[in-house]
Amino acid sequence: MAEDVSPTIARRRVRIALREAREAAGYTQSDVAEAMEWSLSKVIRIENGDVSIAPNDLRPLLAYLHVKDRALGAELLALAKTARSRQRTEWYQRPDIRPHLTPAMLRLAEYEAEAIEIRYFQAFHMPGPLQIPAYAEALLSIFSDEDIPADTRHARALARQFRRDTVLSRLGSGLSVYALLDESVLRRTIGVPDVCLQQLGEMRDLATTGKITIRMIPFDFDSAVTNNATFDLLTLKSGKAEERSEVLYRETGLRDEIVEDQTVQRHRERFDKIWNAAATEQDTINFMGSRIKDLEAQIRHRRIP
Repeated sequence: MAEDVSPTIARRRVRIALREAREAAGYTQSDVAEAMEWSLSKVIRIENGDVSIAPNDLRPLLAYLHVKDRALGAELLALAKTARSRQRTEWYQRPDIRPHLTPAMLRLAEYEAEAIEIRYFQAFHMPGPLQIPAYAEALLSIFSDEDIPADTRHARALARQFRRDTVLSRLGSGLSVYALLDESVLRRTIGVPDVCLQQLGEMRDLATTGKITIRMIPFDFDSAVTNNATFDLLTLKSGKAEERSEVLYRETGLRDEIVEDQTVQRHRERFDKIWNAAATEQDTINFMGSRIKDLEAQIRHRRIP
């Protein structure tokens, strides 16, 4: 029932149902905008999940889309009311953070608070919510003001720590995390060796205590590796019995996006194939231990007068 669904999941179910109904009716988004006397951008924002649709707008839209199933209509109206009950106190709604996050980042933050499983595929650096503050700041400091303005870097570093708090607080109580990392992630020094040492120590502790599961793709890996270098796969419970669905967040050099089409399943299949062929959890933990020893030796050598 709608009352058992979070606002995030409710909004997602409504917009997916509306998009499917529009496509089944053979209408374009422009057709909907013209018939409802809305702007095209409003239709796009509703279907993208950037905004929630008001129940008073939903009723005539369902009629236009030929949704005649009364039970379905009642459910969608209840879900629309739940979706609009979202509190404005979430950290990502803060005025010093929200303007500096992309629409995809905002939706990712919502999904991370609802996910029951998260799978990270990373080829360059640690997954965002698993980064300690010093690592996140060192990583963002690489960018110039022309790339990312200083106030945006500061806001995103802060956002990353809120995301970290959200994910870590849910481990063992409804959330499972699987991190698939290229060996270069564990070798690359972000910032100074001390920062890398702290980050690796944190990751090893999370893995050895069973809070997260980590596997490494070694340099001598002889299986095909996807060229989608970084993505997050989030498994959500829809609210209907044990029904689940997956969404994907990915970044490129120019943009980031949330993906919810058939390509998500292909990414999951690629992830599972590489995961099963990668180094085991224990071998990965042992490798992190050797890297920690190397970094400790570097730091001792640096401090010797």
